[in-house]
Amino acid sequence: MSKELIRLRDCVMSYGDELVLDHINLYINDKEFLTLLGPSGCGKTTTLRMIGGFLSPTSGDVLFDGVRINHVPPHQRAVNTVFQRYALFPHLNVFENVAFGLRIPKAEPSGRKVKLPEREIQERVMEMLSIVNLKGFEKRPVSALSGGQQQRVAIARALVNRPRVLLLDEPLGALDMRLRKDMQNELKRIQQEMEITFIYVTHDQEEALAMSDTVVVMDGGRIQQIGTPEDIYNEPKNAFVADFIGESNIIDGIMRADGVVEIFNRKFQCLDKGFAKDEPVDVVIRPEDVDIVDEAAGQLKGTVTSVTFKGVHYDTIVDFYGFKWLIQTTDFCPVDSRIGIKIDPDGIHVMKKSEYSGMFGDYSSYSEEYEELDVVEDESQEGEGDDPWEDGYEE
Repeated sequence: MSKELIRLRDCVMSYGDELVLDHINLYINDKEFLTLLGPSGCGKTTTLRMIGGFLSPTSGDVLFDGVRINHVPPHQRAVNTVFQRYALFPHLNVFENVAFGLRIPKAEPSGRKVKLPEREIQERVMEMLSIVNLKGFEKRPVSALSGGQQQRVAIARALVNRPRVLLLDEPLGALDMRLRKDMQNELKRIQQEMEITFIYVTHDQEEALAMSDTVVVMDGGRIQQIGTPEDIYNEPKNAFVADFIGESNIIDGIMRADGVVEIFNRKFQCLDKGFAKDEPVDVVIRPEDVDIVDEAAGQLKGTVTSVTFKGVHYDTIVDFYGFKWLIQTTDFCPVDSRIGIKIDPDGIHVMKKSEYSGMFGDYSSYSEEYEELDVVEDESQEGEGDDPWEDGYEE
């Protein structure tokens, strides 16, 4: 059974009239890989900073092993941090970058400062370089390393002090896509080999799903859902989670009975129960769970309005009664063709109505969304290397 290591109890963070965190309650187990996931401004980095000791909550408690640590400074916590900008020392080689923290004399309870023996420093640094697959790089200047190698040095430097928790604030943000995927596997391997707790902050859903034991989805300073990657994806709690984690068609529906939901005046079999009879609901249908069939055989019939080739499948936009769905299929259906669709009961997920109802799920502006994403990506690349923690920026 997993042991609880960290607990945030009713934590609030505000700056004047601005509420950044709204009564956060969260526990994190020992040796767990937990990811705080959400858009910019949702409060995930502020939550990480509270755990690291860089911020104290306006109200509420931060507990570590059952002990309240609200005002314990970062260097006195069994926690270390890896930032998006690695902050390596360019005048030191790989070995000395990793050894830097070990060379700082540590204060004993008596107040006397003690230096680690050089032999122990040597052993611990080489152990860390082996774990992050940089053995043989110890004399290499950090300026001669790739981005992924520099990140491994930063991780080794954070782990060499043997913290019980490693905090990672979007550490893969500056890497290209291929390297980012490789580092996802590396981070998970390192976490399992070291057997320590990783708390990871990202806005990238793929990173969260690929690496995490537990995902915490946040928005507006509040936790929207906590669960395994499978639970978050397959059983979202509301329209925000469904839309943020993967692509989703989110449609207004009416729960006619247990296992029966009505969409566009057609009844569909589903697996959901426990709703009131004729209760208005949000219905989530993932694009990969829709089967295209001949128009005459379809449960619903629509017109193809857009087709985008994505390599392994086509992103096909289909208009059903003025509401545009995204369907991901290996079948090519030309624009303006009429099609039918079928959906199995386990491909339909029913959710309670929430403050997010009606905000997501219609792909009528699909092409414009792609253009906006390209603009955002270009802007983020222009600002690569900025460290929001240094600039006082709060998420």
